[in-house]
Amino acid sequence: MLHLELLRHGETELGGGLRGSLDDALTEQGWAQLRAAVQGAGPWDRLISSPLQRCARFAEEVALANALPLHFEADLQELHFGDWEGRTAAQLMDSDAEALGRFWADPYAFTPPNGEPLLQFEARVLAALRRLQQRHTGERLLLITHGGVMRLLLARARGLPRQDLLQVNVGYAQRFRLRLDADGQLAELP
Repeated sequence: MLHLELLRHGETELGGGLRGSLDDALTEQGWAQLRAAVQGAGPWDRLISSPLQRCARFAEEVALANALPLHFEADLQELHFGDWEGRTAAQLMDSDAEALGRFWADPYAFTPPNGEPLLQFEARVLAALRRLQQRHTGERLLLITHGGVMRLLLARARGLPRQDLLQVNVGYAQRFRLRLDADGQLAELP
């Protein structure tokens, strides 16, 4: 069994919208959100982080402050939104409302132009989880990652139909606890 605590990055300099693989930094507010989120949390045996700086810089701070090993896992990066990266839903409603509606209705059935298909995203995230399970069974891991990664894992833990993925709400610096059983089943913990 593996205990996972998921933490989404805080507010970023370029604001909301579809950040995807864009590598913008945290704002001062984003740093404050994350520091508040981990206050009194843990303990953890190690940290695993997306290599994008909105996750990685805070992971480095927590690892240093708690003398914990830190590993950057590229497969825990956000979904690549292709031509939609850096754009907000409001902007897309003006320019590409039909496509955005199809994506929101079933992100597995519609991929943003030049974006990463959700099945491919799911495969890489779940492969990363399997590797973590093989390497760190019995440990408590803090995963600092992105909203899309967390939505995927939470939807699976909650047994939601895959088209409901985007109905899972994950705010900045929000933390969730999961258990990954030996058979690969995820369960959300209180």
